This record gives sequence, C-alpha cells and structure tokens, in this order.
Amino acid sequence: MTKTYAALLRGINVGGRAKVPMAELRTVLTGLGHGEVVTYLQSGNAAFTASAGDEDSLADGLSKAIEKHFGFPVACLVRDHAYLEAVAEACPFPAADLEPKQLHITYFSEQPDPARYEEIVKSEFLPEEFRLGDRCLYLYAPDGLGRSKLGEILSRPRMNKGMIATTRNWNTVTKLVELTRD
Repeated sequence: MTKTYAALLRGINVGGRAKVPMAELRTVLTGLGHGEVVTYLQSGNAAFTASAGDEDSLADGLSKAIEKHFGFPVACLVRDHAYLEAVAEACPFPAADLEPKQLHITYFSEQPDPARYEEIVKSEFLPEEFRLGDRCLYLYAPDGLGRSKLGEILSRPRMNKGMIATTRNWNTVTKLVELTRD
C-alpha cells in the first residue's frame, strides 16, 4: 500500500551552509524509489509516496542518501499525513486568528520529557507561550520567531538533547498537511 509522507530536513540552506538544492533533493528522493516527489520552499520540506517502510526507516534512508549525495550529514524527520493533520488540529492556540509568523511547531524525533521544560518560568516570557504535543512543541511568538526570547531558550541544544528537532511556521505546517493528503 502506498502512503504519502513529508520529509523535514533540519538546518539546510541557512546562512550559506549545508546547501541542498530542492531539484537535487527531489532526485535523491526519486533515487530511493519514492514517487510523486514535490518540494516546498528552500528550507527542506518535501512530500513523497512510499510503498514500504515506516517513518524512522524512511528518515534514516533519506539521511544516508543525502550524506552520500551531498557529502555532509543532514538530520531528517519523516511524518505521514495522519500525524501531520492530527498535530495541526490539536494546536492549542487559535491558529485561525493568528498570523502564520506568530505560530510555530517544532517536530521532534521522539516524545520530549516534560521535565526538560520545568525550569522555564513561563510568566517571564508572556505573551509568548509554548505547549507540548505529540512529538512536537507548539510555540506562540507574537513578534515572530526571530525576536522570540522563548524560542531562543527552547531551541538550545540541551533542551533537545538526543532528539532531532526542526521547526516550521504555521504556513509550512498547513502546506505539509495539504501536500501529504492522499
């Protein structure tokens, strides 16, 4: 049975490093035997179909193929449509009332331990807020991620230690849901 997935690459095409042209990413995905490959933006988002594998094995295969093709490692997450849609629908913030730049989701390779976030004094960052979800974190940053003090704290390596973590704004979140719809 063929299923549609999204690939989320972490840390590519930022500041001139880890250059992964989207045309070449499509070639890599097609070379792995995946079908209906499309990319979105230049920041490492792709949708594809696969008839075999699970999210972890597909992500591992893609990471290895990218390193072989480009010569540097790239952490990847692969998520199916049902997961992406469920995460978007579970958003604890009023997404329809916010600008897309105000709302972000960080996708994780595993469920984060809530204890990692206990030291954050949430009241010090208001009106910014975050909530944990299913292998994700929702961040409301009214002034955008680039100015978010809370976002800076949440992205520190020790907060995400041992996990792949990659963040997308609400426009990208909803586009990935759309691109992976069967």
